[in-house]
Amino acid sequence: MNPRTLTVSAALSACSRESRRDAELLLAHCLAMSRGELLARIDSPVPEPVALAFGQLLARLEAGEPLAYLTGEKEFWSLPLKVDASVLVPRPETEALVEAALAAGPADRQLAVLDLGTGSGAIALALARERPGWQVTATDLSAAALTVARQNALRLGLDRIEFMLGDWFGPLGVRRFDLIASNPPYVAAGDAALAAAALSHEPRAALVPGPRGLEALEVIIREAPSHLRSDGHLLLEHGAEQGASARKLFASAGFSNIRTLNDLAGHERVTAGQNIRAIT
Repeated sequence: MNPRTLTVSAALSACSRESRRDAELLLAHCLAMSRGELLARIDSPVPEPVALAFGQLLARLEAGEPLAYLTGEKEFWSLPLKVDASVLVPRPETEALVEAALAAGPADRQLAVLDLGTGSGAIALALARERPGWQVTATDLSAAALTVARQNALRLGLDRIEFMLGDWFGPLGVRRFDLIASNPPYVAAGDAALAAAALSHEPRAALVPGPRGLEALEVIIREAPSHLRSDGHLLLEHGAEQGASARKLFASAGFSNIRTLNDLAGHERVTAGQNIRAIT
């Protein structure tokens, strides 16, 4: 069919059954409308420039590139976040970490909160929106990722967050916090999941910390007590099979009230604990 007379229905017929919903979202993005509006106009014509752009993006989608990178946006905690290939695509399971952090910190207290390895800023932004009185700091080793996070903060009017460049606690000196949350890399270097096409497009350093997948968790848990106030909370996302290892690491570091929470799929996803070390 000539692109000049291509309809929405015909454009979508080129996609596979597996990618149909993502293709609809992609075409809606190209047409600057919602998916609902697109489906309501299924027989409407698609302008030639849009059809050509959609065809190019659809090929990338079918090759495994994440939809979020193609549209430049991903929703997290009802926040429309800008994303690109310098940051991980925010996952729904990470919302379990946000929920745990909100439950750990009273809404009526002005807590100092730290998000380690913020990436797109998803966790820091969700906490800042839900708890306007919290003082949120976010760090990341990637300058490109921090640029994305800062842009998201400005777009969402949450620009009171303090962003700092550095590896984990590196840029923080002797500062202490009431709550520390992080979704660090936790995929083992040999994990078969890394062969998935979508993961090949995401920053490997944000996925893989080392051969065992526990290296980043070990560093954060070991160093966190020196950056937590008395009874401060540490909350970490981890792999579905890493709950037992995380609890053991928390216990070895002297944390109390250690517990692991499940995500919506029922997988162990977030382990938390409180700092009981005397502060000197």
